[in-house]
Amino acid sequence: MRRRRRPLPVPEPHLMAHLRTTVWGPAEFVGLPPRRLAVEGLLAGCAGAGAIVGTSVAGAWYGVPGLADGEGGLVCAAALALYLWGGVRAGQALIGIVAVLGICLALQAPPAAAGLVLAERGRVESVVVTSVEGGPGTVSGRSRYLCSVADRDGAPLKFRIWRGCGQTTRPGDALAVVYDSKGRVLPRGVEPGGSDPGPLHGLGGWTAALVAGCAVAVVRSYRLGASGEDGVGGP
Repeated sequence: MRRRRRPLPVPEPHLMAHLRTTVWGPAEFVGLPPRRLAVEGLLAGCAGAGAIVGTSVAGAWYGVPGLADGEGGLVCAAALALYLWGGVRAGQALIGIVAVLGICLALQAPPAAAGLVLAERGRVESVVVTSVEGGPGTVSGRSRYLCSVADRDGAPLKFRIWRGCGQTTRPGDALAVVYDSKGRVLPRGVEPGGSDPGPLHGLGGWTAALVAGCAVAVVRSYRLGASGEDGVGGP
């Protein structure tokens, strides 16, 4: 006789509800979420994103390495995640999403902050190309062309540039480079005839995603208190 397989145990409803609450947040409301929670979530996201970007801008502007390199932004991203975990008791999955978005924004902010500093107080000078490396199909595998350059007196500079350095660039060509007047940000090449949308333009998508993630996490943390009153972070 063929033995019958025992049916798999069906998770109890309260266990599934507990898992949903832990992972995604309880969201114990019907219809539209409370307005105060939506406002709180948006404010938390804007404050977190502003702190992440602001620390990188301040570090680049004043020459503070720990902030200019994005370490301060990573601390701000961790603080935002801790706020959602301890202060709001949001869902773990949403906290993880916000943490990842905060880390990505913190890693993208330093080059954008350096570009902002160069746009505000940079000066453009001409340099001479001494050699060109990289490009598609090279042994190094770099997809960008890198130009070693020297100043007008022929002294080689310690940095290489890729903006403005292309396939048609040859040794002896002149390239425009923007310098920080206070020397706190590394020089950059200038794209010929390129329209700059703004140094912080590339951070818009990450910032919007982080603010939206915080808003969802805070809204879904809505709980009914033990006495039946509305509450956030209650049992």
